[in-house]
Amino acid sequence: MEFPLANMIGYDIQVLGNNEFDNGLEELAKHYKRLRASRLDANYDFTGTPMQGLMEDYVIKKVGKHKVGFIGVGVDPESLVSQHNYAGMRHKNVVETVNKLAAELKDKRGCDIVVVVSHLGARKENDKTTDYELAAASKDVDIIIGGHSHTVIQPGTKASDRSDVRPGEDKFTPSIVENANGRPVLVTQTGKYGKYLGYIKIDLDNLNRSVPSEYNYNLISVSDRFDDDMLDKNIRDFIAPYKHKVDSVNNRVIAKSYRALSGDKRTGGYPNFIADFAKWYGDMKSDSLRQAGIDVKTPDFAIMNVGGIRHAMPEGDVTEGLILETFPFNNYVVIQEVNGADLIEAMRMAAGKGGEGISRELMVLTDGNGGLERVLLNGEEINPERVYTMATLDYVADGNDDFVTFAGGKRLWMDDDLMAAALLRYIYGMTAQGLSIAPDETPRFMPAVHLP
Repeated sequence: MEFPLANMIGYDIQVLGNNEFDNGLEELAKHYKRLRASRLDANYDFTGTPMQGLMEDYVIKKVGKHKVGFIGVGVDPESLVSQHNYAGMRHKNVVETVNKLAAELKDKRGCDIVVVVSHLGARKENDKTTDYELAAASKDVDIIIGGHSHTVIQPGTKASDRSDVRPGEDKFTPSIVENANGRPVLVTQTGKYGKYLGYIKIDLDNLNRSVPSEYNYNLISVSDRFDDDMLDKNIRDFIAPYKHKVDSVNNRVIAKSYRALSGDKRTGGYPNFIADFAKWYGDMKSDSLRQAGIDVKTPDFAIMNVGGIRHAMPEGDVTEGLILETFPFNNYVVIQEVNGADLIEAMRMAAGKGGEGISRELMVLTDGNGGLERVLLNGEEINPERVYTMATLDYVADGNDDFVTFAGGKRLWMDDDLMAAALLRYIYGMTAQGLSIAPDETPRFMPAVHLP
């Protein structure tokens, strides 16, 4: 449905996001062949895969007598995408790739400006290159139109406004960054949920290539202020057959939430809720398997990645559609063994990112600045030499979302139901007992206390 809609909307350019790899390269190729937009990704080499020949490094658009070059780039998929879903694809260094192509576009192809359409992200949460790092290391890029991190980059802020923090850290997201030659690069991004439309206006006839800071960059708020008769008739007719079924799911109230749960926080209510669910589910399944004569250990704890939580939960009514939108990925609960030393390293990574979803049995004590001090299980220090059992997602167990030390652990069991389906049954069960969704809000990543 999305790809025909993209064609109807008339997008000019499409770049790959990491979640588009979720069903593998063969499935991705089948859908991308249908796109009429220019398909760009310069730092992905698909030679020898089903995607070979479908993507281009760049496209040049003529605007009157002027030329605008567009380069597409994607995030490094390692530990972010399951390896089997991009097997055979080679990821190239994004800075080297962009600098080479941008120079070609300006020096050999006569482009007046170069725009990078990026799915790298603006925030620094791991060792992957961000839009800001690309901008700072670039030489011929004028504008970066970004995605991936769901950041709202407000117009008019320069990186030089704060010398104490690098762009992309500490929630500092300026729109102007100096490149390797000291020239400004405009960096843009519009957040998530379609709340904003990005608008950049450039006077190509009076272009001063040294000052992209003077480009007219604005965010236009998108709301329901438009009347129904202003909607595009072709698109409205296209989605009409799906509307009844989708609305019935979106409007089906299945639970009550005692309080609103943020979908953006790395600790607290929602991460606790989803991790405690995984622990409960692992306990229940391991008990059932043992009764059937299959020896599967009860999990000691559960870990869930907060990146899998895609929406907030409001106070009050909770619908089936909201849960399915919040957990849209084809993930499955697994029970897997993990060495204590590997668990400690995983929690060190999680502490550096600000937290992850861990069940109530675990407590991670930090130095207050993202450094790890201790990891406790039921109040006792994790033993690096001991083997523990955890419930988690197959995606996490495979070492993705930076849980690299989990890869290769002994898998004891994997569910055959999607996690979202299991979670829906869990929520239905709570409602049947008269219980609202009211998770423990206490952060499970906390600074350690040191008395004088």
